[in-house]
Amino acid sequence: MTMKILVAEDDVNSRQLLKKFLIAKQYIVSEADDGAQALQAFEKENPDLVLLDVMMPKLDGWTVLERIREKSDVPVIMLTAKDTTEDKVRGLSSGVDDYITKPFDLLEVVARIEAVTRRYQGETNQSIQLKDIDIDDEKKQVQVRGEVVELSPKEYDLLKLLASKPGKVFSHQEVLDVIWADSHFASSEDVKKYIYLLRNKIETDAESPDLVITVRGFGYKLATSS
Repeated sequence: MTMKILVAEDDVNSRQLLKKFLIAKQYIVSEADDGAQALQAFEKENPDLVLLDVMMPKLDGWTVLERIREKSDVPVIMLTAKDTTEDKVRGLSSGVDDYITKPFDLLEVVARIEAVTRRYQGETNQSIQLKDIDIDDEKKQVQVRGEVVELSPKEYDLLKLLASKPGKVFSHQEVLDVIWADSHFASSEDVKKYIYLLRNKIETDAESPDLVITVRGFGYKLATSS
């Protein structure tokens, strides 16, 4: 099903640029140029995700977010000209899923949309069953080749991300966006570290992995067969 995105942004050039680019990426896009229109469009279009500018006429982004959160947990990414800790703390406590600071890069916008979407999809997946791996998300339990494996929270989240799309190569940045979404200090070294730790717990031979595969120069994937 094609994802529906509401772009609420009062700057017409930014709004049209986002709309054109997102449509080219196969999203369905609705738009609003002030806070009141944003709430009307939200009710009418029932979007799957909202890109919400902080500074808008009639109702600002914070007010719109508060109204949305009264009735929905739809993902919301704030567009802001500020990159301050105070704004981010306020946003996280109000239910913001991510931030994009202006001026934004269009590829970054899409990457953040995809990362937020994966997090929401991961929250709704109760279990993942593959040939050698069984992930019970309600129990937070993993079995590999029929044996229960004890994973740390980060190791568990990493395995669940890879298992959400077996065969897909996840770049270091994609892993960081999902697993370390709230940290500004994590790096590719953290990804490598947890890949190493995960392999040592789930692979028959961590030095010759047949589950978590490195695709050199690109990232990691979970093998579709072993």
